[in-house]
Amino acid sequence: MSKLLDRFRYFKQKGEIFADGHGQVMHSNRDWEDSYRQRWQFDKIVRSTHGVNCTGSCSWKIYVKNGLVTWEIQQTDYPRTRPDLPNHEPRGCPRGASYSWYLYSANRLKYPLIRKRLIELWREALKQHSDPVLAWASIMNDPQKCLSYKQVRGRGGFIRSNWQELNQLIAAANVWTIKTYGPDRVAGFSPIPAMSMVSYAAGTRYLSLLGGTCLSFYDWYCDLPPASPMTWGEQTDVPESADWYNSSYIIAWGSNVPQTRTPDAHFFTEVRYKGTKTIAITPDYSEVAKLCDQWLAPKQGTDSALAMAMGHVILKEFHLDNPSDYFINYCRRYSDMPMLVMLEPRDDGSYVPGRMVRASDLVDGLGESNNPQWKTVAVNTAGELVVPNGSIGFRWGEKGKWNLESIAAGTETELSLTLLGQHDAVAGVAFPYFGGIENPHFRSVKHNPVLVRQLPVKNLTLADGSTCPVVSVYDLVLANYGLDRGLEDENSAKDYAEIKPYTPAWGEQITGVPRQYIETIAREFADTAHKTHGRSMIILGAGVNHWYHMDMNYRGMINMLIFCGCVGQSGGGWAHYVGQEKLRPQTGWLPLAFAFDWNRPPRQMNSTSFFYNHSSQWRYEKVTAQELLSPLADASKYSGHLIDFNVRAERMGWLPSAPQLGRNPLSLKAEADKAGLSPTEFTAQALKSGDLRMACEQPDRGSNHPRNLFVWRSNLLGSSGKGHEYMQKYLLGTESGIQGEELGASDGIKPEEVEWQTAAIEGKLDLLVTLDFRMSSTCLFSDIVLPTATWYEKDDMNTSDMHPFIHPLSAAVDPAWESRSDWEIYKGIAKAFSQVCVGHLGKETDVVLQPLLHDSPAELSQPCEVLDWRKGECDLIPGKTAPNIVAVERDYPATYERFTSLGPLMDKLGNGGKGISWNTQDEIDFLGKLNYTKRDGPAQGRPLIDTAIDASEVILALAPETNGHVAVKAWQALGEITGREHTHLALHKEDEKIRFRDIQAQPRKIISSPTWSGLESDHVSYNAGYTNVHELIPWRTLSGRQQLYQDHPWMRAFGESLVAYRPPIDTRSVSEMRQIPPNGFPEKALNFLTPHQKWGIHSTYSENLLMLTLSRGGPIVWISETDARELTIVDNDWVEVFNANGALTARAVVSQRVPPGMTMMYHAQERIMNIPGSEVTGMRGGIHNSVTRVCPKPTHMIGGYAQLAWGFNYYGTVGSNRDEFIMIRKMKNVNWLDDEGRDQVQEAKK
Repeated sequence: MSKLLDRFRYFKQKGEIFADGHGQVMHSNRDWEDSYRQRWQFDKIVRSTHGVNCTGSCSWKIYVKNGLVTWEIQQTDYPRTRPDLPNHEPRGCPRGASYSWYLYSANRLKYPLIRKRLIELWREALKQHSDPVLAWASIMNDPQKCLSYKQVRGRGGFIRSNWQELNQLIAAANVWTIKTYGPDRVAGFSPIPAMSMVSYAAGTRYLSLLGGTCLSFYDWYCDLPPASPMTWGEQTDVPESADWYNSSYIIAWGSNVPQTRTPDAHFFTEVRYKGTKTIAITPDYSEVAKLCDQWLAPKQGTDSALAMAMGHVILKEFHLDNPSDYFINYCRRYSDMPMLVMLEPRDDGSYVPGRMVRASDLVDGLGESNNPQWKTVAVNTAGELVVPNGSIGFRWGEKGKWNLESIAAGTETELSLTLLGQHDAVAGVAFPYFGGIENPHFRSVKHNPVLVRQLPVKNLTLADGSTCPVVSVYDLVLANYGLDRGLEDENSAKDYAEIKPYTPAWGEQITGVPRQYIETIAREFADTAHKTHGRSMIILGAGVNHWYHMDMNYRGMINMLIFCGCVGQSGGGWAHYVGQEKLRPQTGWLPLAFAFDWNRPPRQMNSTSFFYNHSSQWRYEKVTAQELLSPLADASKYSGHLIDFNVRAERMGWLPSAPQLGRNPLSLKAEADKAGLSPTEFTAQALKSGDLRMACEQPDRGSNHPRNLFVWRSNLLGSSGKGHEYMQKYLLGTESGIQGEELGASDGIKPEEVEWQTAAIEGKLDLLVTLDFRMSSTCLFSDIVLPTATWYEKDDMNTSDMHPFIHPLSAAVDPAWESRSDWEIYKGIAKAFSQVCVGHLGKETDVVLQPLLHDSPAELSQPCEVLDWRKGECDLIPGKTAPNIVAVERDYPATYERFTSLGPLMDKLGNGGKGISWNTQDEIDFLGKLNYTKRDGPAQGRPLIDTAIDASEVILALAPETNGHVAVKAWQALGEITGREHTHLALHKEDEKIRFRDIQAQPRKIISSPTWSGLESDHVSYNAGYTNVHELIPWRTLSGRQQLYQDHPWMRAFGESLVAYRPPIDTRSVSEMRQIPPNGFPEKALNFLTPHQKWGIHSTYSENLLMLTLSRGGPIVWISETDARELTIVDNDWVEVFNANGALTARAVVSQRVPPGMTMMYHAQERIMNIPGSEVTGMRGGIHNSVTRVCPKPTHMIGGYAQLAWGFNYYGTVGSNRDEFIMIRKMKNVNWLDDEGRDQVQEAKK
């Protein structure tokens, strides 16, 4: 019977009644029941994951029905661990389980979009100019046309376009910009390649073929801990989470494991069943505190004080009073503590620590002729001066001695840690003390800013015949921690109860943590490490790293681990987890991502310096270098603005530049030809004479800023963009909420090295293109928005530092609507570029400036002192005293052909990473057979990279982590340098080759590689530093050992040669903002913290309906009950947060878990969701970064100096933000700015 007739007869149907009228037999149609019977039916399951930078890297089952994704659940087929170790699954979290909502939600980007005003200008220009490049030029050469679309960025106004039209526009903009200003004016930002490495590589490959600028992310996100490069010469290497289970004592320090490491938290709880003690150290009562045996709550920002007080206890009890043989032997062999340091005299008769003694300082260089300036010196137990193997001088120029064998000059030797007992005299040595700096929001303990302590010294005769007193690093460390050694030192402490730096009693004064807890936990931590030979671990999080002096926080903790011999031991060491930074097949990925196969070097730039400069945040800088200097420094040598230090660093080759030169780098070849010089020689001479300036010296000249910016896989303006309002004003040219004054208006310190313009340029970007699968905050401010495939609609790969597997993102369904994968999008742009550039760009010579890179011979460029060629202190020598200057040949019409093929430089130069290299011919031949080759054109005969799967196969074939044959070659290459045999670590895997289809079947465990410091083994979990300790491979530092003493002149001048407690800085964001009219409610200054949230991963999921339902449905700010009472705020009130940088609006969460004096706004809560207008600015309330601003640190600008040398995402200025203070008050008028009658007035509540 038809359903239609059933409906008509519904009320007339009769059936047999039963059960006393409670039931009736009906004869109606029951097809409707199929809807719930078939609810859980599906057509197929596909493996994929989420490229969201959460570090989880969880494998998921994606269920597909009728061509649509219906739901996802966790995979449970990870390779099993050994019997005594829990398995990795279950892995996943509620955020990942909600992702399928995005695919078909209203927030999904379905079509290519462009700002209406811009497309109207473009279409009109094309009517007048048949050449797209000339059409774009006509818009750019008309200031009113540019202003018309720039000033409305962020105000909506998008219309639908098509791929062909927008690809042509983007290509024309790129061609015109390159032709007019230079390729380095085209830039791109995308973070964390490990989360979807092919998608990342798509954009950077396109940019690198053009000569564009690839911006870093790890430093900009403030995920980079500079203490790691300082100590180990390693960006970051950490244990997998399974190694937590091997630990016997864990401190979770600023890491909220169950909230931000959800898939791995089971290891943290499982290890407690073994009896492992866990300690939580967080200023707020966070979720990790609930899991631990003990919770310490130090005042936020005082972590280094707590770490140093614990270090004081460890050194006193386990190094001096009752020495642990294990600790002493470990420090002797694996740290720089035996090395000698020169002492420099002061006017008062005391000394100050200088640089490390080098072989070149002594007669005949102690027999060392290769790089003697880079070989450190120690005293052995026989009292003899020796040059131990392993220092950085052994790494370059000779082979076979770069190892940690107990050998010096070919003879077995045992180094002395201390000179006590071998000393010639006792001398007073001065140390800086910063703990007495007054700050109304933080505790201080008054002491003399210069503390003179007594140390045993030895007098050395130098090569020039003079005598120099020296001390060991170990003796300096003991003195720095304030330990009494019986040398009549009045500034050292004889008892823990003395309030002297850095005793537990002093620590209690600074941090608020009772000293008995400091003593007990330090003692337990060290005692456990002593008994287990290093199985004590500290899990660190971004909360500790986001402070201005983050390196002091981290170095304090790292020192604890080194004192206790924990680094490099399974179950021990540091475990720093932030973003998903571990791109395991890195060396296979690099040639693809940065087009090493066609051009070298690429242009890479550290984002912190880039955005600080080009968003003109430096024009509002109130922090001075003078207030950061050590009281022992000669302040006259360190004058100027913070940006001056960045300019000097760029000029000396320490940091990269973008843009690089004040002229188009494509034009220099012609000028060089006229002068009869090579491009390198001409550029060097022009810079030296002043005819050519570096762009960073004149940032507000119209040709010296970025013009085109690509953003993909990122929400730059809604998540990571510190100084959000400055970006709106100066980069975008739209309205902003800045409440402070420029230096010109406030009579602040103006730069010495940078040309000051009264009016800064606003709207520097001519074109902002964003690729995303959802409408994010960055999309709102963009000119063009391109819809990308979601993580269930494209093929890619994913790795993490939390587990040892590589697994895929897979296209479970085709990209919905008109979306495309990142690879296809950039391939399309590259094709349009190759067509549009004809007649404008051909084969060109591009002059590229390359900084002095870490893991290259350039890290030995500037050994003992800082010399600036601009000031006439030395000659300009490219690659030595200045950036390396390289002429790169580009073939712009062949961009598309090069994008889609693997270039010949892989055959000619091979591949490698971190200072080692190997031949790749076998892998190139294999890829030619696997992917096929180009039949004709400029890339004829080269292996194809046409699809994302082709790109994945390139990575897998070239990387030692996924190709056992390459791994053996890589270990062999390292062995030639160390003089030791390492291939045994990979020989058993030599025949293993992981393919893309393999990882789609099951996640695969990677192969041990010499570019990482741990092992992938069935017998030991991955742990950072393991191969350094067990294979005697040096750390990539000056001494070749874990470097506690940083002897670069800038490190010493800023008081950071050794770890010290440095209180948070005063950014003056509250004291120097403009007068804000009162609204009738009280106001208060609070410290503004932005931890990671529970219901989102950065900004992703923050507007997901499922997550909004579980949370409060919009932006929130947490404050303490004490502060709320003072401000008459009750839970869920609308509040406003503001300072000189801008303002934001949110609801208040009043909680007893938050201590007074601080407020927390979980970061990256999208501005597109439930945000009313601001009373302060009159505009829609901002986001968390509306009240932040970048403040770079000079010591992070150092380069050309062993481990202190720049590398992409390795070292450089860092975007910290937790020193910021804000004013907070209850809102009076809640204005939604939508004329829908939802406005309200909040009354005072008793």
